[in-house]
Amino acid sequence: MTDHILIERPDAYPGVLVIRFNRPEKKNAITQAMYLRMIEGLKEADGDEAVRAVAFLGTEGSFSAGNDMMDFLAFAMSGATGEPAAFSFLKALVGARKPLVSGVDGLAIGIGTTLHMHCDLTIASDRSLFKTPFVDLALVPEAGSSLLAPLMMGHQRAFALLALGEGFSAEVARQAGLIWKVVSPEAVETETLSLAATIATKPPEAMRISRDLVRGDRDQLLARMEEELKHFLAQLRSAEARAAFEAFMKGRG
Repeated sequence: MTDHILIERPDAYPGVLVIRFNRPEKKNAITQAMYLRMIEGLKEADGDEAVRAVAFLGTEGSFSAGNDMMDFLAFAMSGATGEPAAFSFLKALVGARKPLVSGVDGLAIGIGTTLHMHCDLTIASDRSLFKTPFVDLALVPEAGSSLLAPLMMGHQRAFALLALGEGFSAEVARQAGLIWKVVSPEAVETETLSLAATIATKPPEAMRISRDLVRGDRDQLLARMEEELKHFLAQLRSAEARAAFEAFMKGRG
């Protein structure tokens, strides 16, 4: 259990369950414990008919800076052979039965970007930045993004985001189809929760069927995620990744 992830049911937005990043001092960098708590939130939503939509939110200026590097490296160097908590969370995200919306203000790095490819609608502030520095860290895309991003935005934009590591502004992200709407920073939370509450008023079975039709075959996505994970773990333990992480940590010092 961690208070770095808050699971909330705001009275003003019936039918909505909120999964909120709450680690602003670390720009909402995600630890293994945080992934496990988010899985619990998704399971809670799926198991409760009163929940009709799930909303992901961050804090002011940061949705998420991606994986917590120290936590991430500790897992990589531990020699653990089990499934990483991040991957378990991503599978839970793919299998989520309720519509998913997200609200971004500020930084959305790594999985802080790719998470939104699994959301049905995303609101972002005009000061948001979406960036996936996978290759810069000698890693590879994750979360099925190597499949989803080209379908959303075409090969060249997807390559710029996932391989080149180009940062996307909120407006570029909107044009690319990664997000739906750009608003002011102070409007992100209200717009996101209002959107989730509107979804919650729709006939649930019709919404479920419609969402499944729009999202398409999950098996293909899960297969791509498994392929990405194989390469990701191999790269994570490679000499070039070790050098990239050392350079990254030195740059922070």
